[in-house]
Amino acid sequence: MLRTHGRFPYRPWRGRPQGSWPGGAKLAVYLGVNLEHFSFGEGLGAELAPGGPQPDVLNHAWRDYGNREGAWRLLDLLDELSLPCTVLLNTAMYHHAPELVAAHRARGDEMAGHGRTNSKRQSTLPEAEEAALIRACTEEMVRQEGAAPRGWLSPWIAESRATPDLLQEAGYRYSLNWCHDDQPVWKRTRAGRILSVPYPQEANDIPAIIARKDGARHFAELVSQDFRERLRQVADGIPQVMGIALHPYIIGQPYRLRALRRVLAEIASRRDEVWITTAGGIHDHVTTHWPEDAIP
Repeated sequence: MLRTHGRFPYRPWRGRPQGSWPGGAKLAVYLGVNLEHFSFGEGLGAELAPGGPQPDVLNHAWRDYGNREGAWRLLDLLDELSLPCTVLLNTAMYHHAPELVAAHRARGDEMAGHGRTNSKRQSTLPEAEEAALIRACTEEMVRQEGAAPRGWLSPWIAESRATPDLLQEAGYRYSLNWCHDDQPVWKRTRAGRILSVPYPQEANDIPAIIARKDGARHFAELVSQDFRERLRQVADGIPQVMGIALHPYIIGQPYRLRALRRVLAEIASRRDEVWITTAGGIHDHVTTHWPEDAIP
């Protein structure tokens, strides 16, 4: 037998119970806006160009453009289209760019945990240190937001074998780390369960633009075609989740934002057919309105 994670069983798409989102919608759409900070002269980070010796000024400055410029322009676009979002927040942002976090807070956007910094992976830490990191990030968000975050996305989608257990034990209700399904899925942990809310690795500007080198129009067309095909698919009655993952230092570049505006306006124009929400809103609706057998 092959080794397995043991967190959830296989369940085929066909034959799943038919359900719906609020208003009878079959498709839920949420935006995950990553607000990240990176250590200067060390650690991990996406690269505009192959990095040189540290300090790698080119790539560090390019990433910080997102916090200084790109994220603010993305905020304007979200306001223009009246779109909510889930902020995936490095807690280092409270000290690096507090005004930016405050602007999202003023909009009423959901704040979800995203580690302290995207310069490091949590999966390489001993279990006690990983637990301490999750606890410190949670406590900082409670101090700043007045409430504990419900969701968590690990920096670099990096999990140790204990991460789901540690998140559930720290009070998290959902995780965004797995991209294995188009519906929320219950994951077993050693002390209960935690909901896995789908987080995209296709409609996501890092793998599309940085890894696959897609252009701005290509990425926008990817998101548009994903949205249109999902609308067609949900006619079978099985509800889906569509996430769109955005990083302001990538998508906040003016020419990319211009292409994104078109597809987000298309999605916003269909809000009578789809449920535009947050990752936390998906968790809340599933756990309070869906029967137990409707969640894989």
